[in-house]
Amino acid sequence: MRLPVLSGKEVVKLLSKAGFSILDQQGSHLIMLKHVEGRRLKPVVPMHKELAVGTLISIIKQSGMTRDEFLELLRKK
Repeated sequence: MRLPVLSGKEVVKLLSKAGFSILDQQGSHLIMLKHVEGRRLKPVVPMHKELAVGTLISIIKQSGMTRDEFLELLRKK
């Protein structure tokens, strides 16, 4: 399944459901945090109206999720 076009706000909501919390904001970029098995996952989410597909893929990788896990989280939305 293709990744949908999402806004930064929508991605922050999805990551929050996955256990991430907001750590900091630098300009228009929100930094989130989640501790997993001794690791600190810190995805950076630009707060734009529409995120490019490549940016969304990068956020998914930074969050330690697979594309399928992210899409499943999106379906539960």
